[in-house]
Amino acid sequence: MTHAKLLIPLRIPELGPALGKLVSGTGSVIEGFSLESSRRLLATRVIEMGGEARRLASSGERSAALSVLGRDAWLVVWEEAVTPAATRLVERLSAHLLAEATAVHMPRRVRERIAIGEMERRAIGARLGSAGAGLIPVLDEIEARSAALVDATGLERGALAGWQRAQTTAARRLEEAWLLLECRVAEELVTWQRVADETSRWRKPLWPVILVGVAGVGAALWVGLMLGGVLTAPSWLVSLWRSVR
Repeated sequence: MTHAKLLIPLRIPELGPALGKLVSGTGSVIEGFSLESSRRLLATRVIEMGGEARRLASSGERSAALSVLGRDAWLVVWEEAVTPAATRLVERLSAHLLAEATAVHMPRRVRERIAIGEMERRAIGARLGSAGAGLIPVLDEIEARSAALVDATGLERGALAGWQRAQTTAARRLEEAWLLLECRVAEELVTWQRVADETSRWRKPLWPVILVGVAGVGAALWVGLMLGGVLTAPSWLVSLWRSVR
């Protein structure tokens, strides 16, 4: 076998520089809500993926190295970061709504109508997770290029270069997805702040008080008219009056 037919060495690109603000942490606290733990997790996991792929490649475990930086691995890392962030966001929003409802003495049955239910929880998670939609095309490219690179020889250097470009592009798309995630979090905070503001303006309805008052005034007027001889008391009321005298 000639040197040209040997498998081309698998060189793993440095992904850290392409992660941009995911590494610097700029803007990961939004309206007092911190995304720091998710940001650090995301950046750390990607850098660890690169390190593990490098180790496997140096040990000759070519397929395993490609798998570590494969399509599914990138998606798992994104989900690992976004899911806890969505959970914490829902917990914060729910606590804020509960505090506002408690402050205005909102009854439980009314409070349950404005609470964040399971369906809305899933919707919030889906809206945040969809910030990573821009990753999908480049991850599909990584999948295709990984398959071509498994048996690529020295005559197919373009296969390695294309795979390396796809990996660094994925890192940049991940940064873009993160910035979009921050925007989505800000939007959720604004949306649910409106709900909280409406909750804080809630007041008990006056119609029961008015109804009782009108009924009381009507009853008092009726009794007064009977006592004044204007109206004739019904027989049941006369019998009741005699029984208690």
